[in-house]
Amino acid sequence: MKKHLERVHSPQLGRGVSLWSYGHFGPPLLVFPTAAGFAHEWEAQGMVDALAPLLEAGRLKLYCPESNVAEAWTRRDHDAAWRIGRHVAYERFVLDTLVPKVREDCRAPEIPLAVAGCSLGAFYACNLALKHPETFRWALCMSGRYSMTHFTDGFSNADVYFNNPLAYVAGLAGEALERIRRSTHIVLVCGQGAFEEGCIEETQALADLFEAKGIRHERDIWGHDVAHNWTWWQRQARHHLARRLGAAA
Repeated sequence: MKKHLERVHSPQLGRGVSLWSYGHFGPPLLVFPTAAGFAHEWEAQGMVDALAPLLEAGRLKLYCPESNVAEAWTRRDHDAAWRIGRHVAYERFVLDTLVPKVREDCRAPEIPLAVAGCSLGAFYACNLALKHPETFRWALCMSGRYSMTHFTDGFSNADVYFNNPLAYVAGLAGEALERIRRSTHIVLVCGQGAFEEGCIEETQALADLFEAKGIRHERDIWGHDVAHNWTWWQRQARHHLARRLGAAA
């Protein structure tokens, strides 16, 4: 399988960002890591192997950037207002630098992207698809957290609100809602087993909001034996991507 590592300069973050890509052809899937934040995480945790048939057949190409999740969400070294500012900077990196980079690599300047992630990576995928639905037309969100004031110790401002799906989706109306309805589809997946506490409740709550707002989505709740771990995420990713791409799982 073709794979490639490069450092992408981010003026928004003021540093280089590691980006792994896997596969030689196919629709691009931009993958966000969990709280670890590492670009190589999907390969290290067996996700690339799980998707190898799709990648080797040219049905899919993966782009796996590192994130700044520790700066923004999981550590309290700075106050919440500073940390949400770092998340906003990362989002600008994704939109202004990473998306053009992926499209250039695909030799298709207007190609829509799909996004995916597990755990905190699911939040990144879902949030981007909701806020930029014309760019990110499909999102696969596995075992996500969608109430982000949990990570800001209750602090909220405009930036927190507009990066807190369970808050802003409830208030969606008018053209902002119509853009989402027209352009994107979000798959919310979660197990009911070990370590899915918080994730299952927030997944169900967000799916309920999507249903109430008429947002195209799929709610896929797995069993009580399905835990918050890579073994299950491998199976979930393979299942949903094979369905989306019309391939055998």
